[in-house]
Amino acid sequence: MKNKNQDLALDYLEIGKKVLNDESKGIAELASNLGDNFVEVISCLKSISGRIIFCGVGKSGHIAKKVASTLSSTGSPSHFLHPTEASHGDLGIITKLDCVIIFSKSGESHEINDILSVAKSLSIPIVAISSNQKSTLVKSSTYFLKIPKIPEAGDMALAPTTSSTMMLSLGDAIAIALLEAKNFSSDDFQKFHPGGKLGISLLKVSDLMHTKESIPIVNTYTLMSEVLLAMSSKNFGCACVVDEKSNLVGSITDGDLRRHIGKDLLEQKAIEIMSKSPKTIEPNAYAIDAIKKMAGTITSLFVIEDNKVIGLLRLHDCIRAGLN
Repeated sequence: MKNKNQDLALDYLEIGKKVLNDESKGIAELASNLGDNFVEVISCLKSISGRIIFCGVGKSGHIAKKVASTLSSTGSPSHFLHPTEASHGDLGIITKLDCVIIFSKSGESHEINDILSVAKSLSIPIVAISSNQKSTLVKSSTYFLKIPKIPEAGDMALAPTTSSTMMLSLGDAIAIALLEAKNFSSDDFQKFHPGGKLGISLLKVSDLMHTKESIPIVNTYTLMSEVLLAMSSKNFGCACVVDEKSNLVGSITDGDLRRHIGKDLLEQKAIEIMSKSPKTIEPNAYAIDAIKKMAGTITSLFVIEDNKVIGLLRLHDCIRAGLN
């Protein structure tokens, strides 16, 4: 028999599910209504040579700030301008090279009037994101992206929930569409996210590898006495073996030495001791993929371009960089 606390927990669970379902319906409605005006906005933003200025009041302001941050990190310099601060000197942030995007469910927040006036005086594009097509904001704007008029989540439907979720989702849609329009690559993304786990996961092999000059390279007919000296001097526990055209043809590791140890080891040639077809990787590959390629069986990879050795990547280098 359920007690009162169990009944309450069940009620809370149902409330949570209903809120999420209500908000997901809002996003679905928003997606179904997206049309040519969205394409026009993306085309406009792509052509902006300055910054994209985001504005909003209250919860809309928080959404605007987040979307500005997302765009800045994906190749579209953006800035959040607080409407109140704007009226006390910060309007000077807006220039003739910029575009203004304003989030406002009602479109009648009086705090945005000064921003609208300056934007119009500079003849720059204004994008309105609102539910009220007849609002002052929409009438003053160049472009309009409509937020469907759907009740907020909860029985009282008072706090901005569904509407702010739709605004946030629309902001993400703008960011990703603009990212694609600008051919923003993962390399570009890594430049803006050098710190943290995300930045680490985007490191390339070329970021961590030891260069050709620092690794032992011998040819196929080098005597093993010389190979051992080269391996000892570079201290990598391996050597790469190349042919007369400098193409990689094999590798010699400590394991190869142990397998061939004997009285005549030093008189043998590299081609007689080397392991053929060593595992390699290209410099533009992600370091995280290099770890997967090593897969616990080897501890280093030769980095090649056109079958020429240009570097060496060790498992230790990846782990030291924070990849694991």
